[in-house]
Amino acid sequence: MPRSLLPPAGFPISMKILRIIARLNVGGPARHVVWLTKKLQTDEFQSVLVAGTVPDGEEDMSYFAAENGVEPIYIRELSRELSPKDLVSLYKIYREIRRQKPDVIHTHTAKAGTVGRIAAFIYKWFTPAALIGRPRRVRVVHTFHGHVFHSYYGAAKTRVFLLIEKALARFVTDRIIVITPQQFAEIHEEYGVGNREQFEIIPLGIDLSKYGNQKSNVNLLRGEIGAATDDLIVGFTGRLTEIKNISLFLKAAAECRKLAENIRLRFVIIGDGSLRSDLEQLSNYLGLSDSVVFLGNRNDVADLLQGMDIIALTSKNEGTPLSLIEAMAAGVPFISTAVGGVADLAGNTITMLDDFRVCERGVTVDGFDPKHFAGGLIYLAKNEKLRERLRRDAGAFARSKYSVDRLTDDIASLYRKLRSGEPSNVDKV
Repeated sequence: MPRSLLPPAGFPISMKILRIIARLNVGGPARHVVWLTKKLQTDEFQSVLVAGTVPDGEEDMSYFAAENGVEPIYIRELSRELSPKDLVSLYKIYREIRRQKPDVIHTHTAKAGTVGRIAAFIYKWFTPAALIGRPRRVRVVHTFHGHVFHSYYGAAKTRVFLLIEKALARFVTDRIIVITPQQFAEIHEEYGVGNREQFEIIPLGIDLSKYGNQKSNVNLLRGEIGAATDDLIVGFTGRLTEIKNISLFLKAAAECRKLAENIRLRFVIIGDGSLRSDLEQLSNYLGLSDSVVFLGNRNDVADLLQGMDIIALTSKNEGTPLSLIEAMAAGVPFISTAVGGVADLAGNTITMLDDFRVCERGVTVDGFDPKHFAGGLIYLAKNEKLRERLRRDAGAFARSKYSVDRLTDDIASLYRKLRSGEPSNVDKV
């Protein structure tokens, strides 16, 4: 057990945490809540996980919870999309809160953050004691893994969601967790959600033990796709959804075929989702059938990463992309659109070129022009010394900052501060 998870001398034990997420689908948030639920089972903390259902077209990660010995309480009506069933899920979450009687209700992602915090508000204030100023004692925390304030929905729907978030921050939430300083700037300073003193900046944490840079399985991916010795492998890992903008990945691959000289690039897409069929058709239309391979969902991503030379991310919006942290830990240089928390991963700009920038730990591209992205990708592919530096520096950064034990320690510290009334950490960043 990490030393900081041992209860401080004289500190009360058995602080109960009820953690709520809309669905355990493929992605970082599902793993995040499972790890925290598993590791915050100590003399000091008890953790319970509530999760909704995964819709058709998305892979269910319930197996990951089972592998880690976590048994979520599933609420069938709680899912990603807006639905009349949300009233049922609200009632069931409220009923579960009353049954569990938690000290902290901690919600994750937008949908669970809305329904879960409304249920928390009802639990706290809809009691006879509240009429005389004695509401139930429960702290409410929400984590933004990303946000839906641009690139997800139309302008009208986005405004409604933003108003809901502002109201929940003002009337319900004790602490708002963001995972990067950049995300804090967007959510609070740009979009006006919450008061500054409500925010806590806690970076993601993952189990990095599988992502060493030993290259013991370097031939696994290359052999599977039949790559030649001099081929450079460019990979993408993640859900095949609109927000990931994988059509840009494919269009940039097509541009590379026109622009790249004396270099052979192969492209691999690991993941699945509702857009797979459309993306495969686009790949064929662009004439990429001989250079792009769709591998679908895989449980051996850590091993497959060892065969990649570069990983690419083309998202329209991100919190902190787990796929890039895993690649960094595995020693795979990245190129990405400059969205959300990517800037915090990449670090300061070292060289600003016409269409992209070379940063301390990666290459970033402003905007969504396939030619610009292809230009940065070709530059990275041709510059072996740059790739070697990024492998070294990004790997050391990921291992020092993004361990799951550090995440667990930070969350445990936050819960203690909530109980003792200590201020947030946002002004220390």
